[in-house]
Amino acid sequence: MTLREITEADYPAIQALHRSVGWPERSRAGWRWLHANPARLDIGAPAGWVADGPDGQPAAHVGNLIQRFRLGDRRLHGATGFNIIVTPTVRGVSRQMLQTFTRQPGVFARYTLNANAKSQPLYARHGMQAWPERTHALKLSWVVAPLPLAISRVWRRLYALAPDRFAGLGEQLMNGRLGRETRLGLPRDVHRLTDFGDASPYAAFWEALVAEGRLLADRSPEIQRWRLRDPDLTQPPLILSVMRDGAMVAYAMAMMAKSNILEPPVLEILDLESLAGHSDAVPALMTALTTAARAMGAAKLRLQAVTPRTLDRLGAFAGNARQEGGWGHCHVEFAPGSPDPALWSPTPYDGDYAVCLRPVPLTAPLAAQHRSRQAPKGSARAESRA
Repeated sequence: MTLREITEADYPAIQALHRSVGWPERSRAGWRWLHANPARLDIGAPAGWVADGPDGQPAAHVGNLIQRFRLGDRRLHGATGFNIIVTPTVRGVSRQMLQTFTRQPGVFARYTLNANAKSQPLYARHGMQAWPERTHALKLSWVVAPLPLAISRVWRRLYALAPDRFAGLGEQLMNGRLGRETRLGLPRDVHRLTDFGDASPYAAFWEALVAEGRLLADRSPEIQRWRLRDPDLTQPPLILSVMRDGAMVAYAMAMMAKSNILEPPVLEILDLESLAGHSDAVPALMTALTTAARAMGAAKLRLQAVTPRTLDRLGAFAGNARQEGGWGHCHVEFAPGSPDPALWSPTPYDGDYAVCLRPVPLTAPLAAQHRSRQAPKGSARAESRA
């Protein structure tokens, strides 16, 4: 089976593949935006690969999300694979896809922070190790509305018994707070962040982070502006900062998402960072995010990638969290000569969550609303979320 790099002509077929497994579909504009990733263009890496089926149309897909990294003055690149989909007509091609992904040049690490329970054994067979050692199987969540979560569990049990009866079912567990402008009641030092200019307080915060000498996914104003231009977002992410003595010392980014028609909305934490000496700002951000989750109509707040450093900075929030996951969803392969892994403490920002989460369907056009009425699972084999 021959793999080839994705082209713009493949977008409709890739959308159909995502639809077949009940995963979020990007618009053509969304695929073009992803293709224009500045980090990918830096090194000329493929945006992903497809394998054609007997009809000549893509029957398998893997995305290739390139991220810039900074280590002091050094600029590096990493690659995270996302949305491996293999249909029965090309069964077995996932092995070749992972080999192609893990052998690509120009990156210090090939990784996923978002493997599902079914696919995670594939990564070990391709030289990727479960990492970080203590937390690779851990996700954390904080419940803010128990009733929608209980109703969702009932819906999912009913679906497992009679999936055909859900074919025409519309979006469930929506509520009137979704998408509304709401006062969040933020703590005194926490503010909404909207300015990502090159001379903004955020730009100074980013330079101060870089100066600490850790290995960091690029959070520069340029990359943040590109991320916020994602045309498939139905509402902008919630971005918060902590200001002290006129300087920004911590920030968080979170996105309202809804996995499928039977799940309640969740406020997903995409990023959570603070300067050294200001780790107490992280609990302040978590307090604000918990309050915001309730006000924005989320059933819970969730952090899907956790490291030992993150656990330390969460403080009491780590002890109060529900533990989700339970399988090795974080795997990595470091290239020879790569930086010391101890310098890297990834958040969900480093992974594929920003491009794979399903936005709450608020302002999508009628055709997109129709497509969102998809079952939680489809007939094709969805190898991985990463």
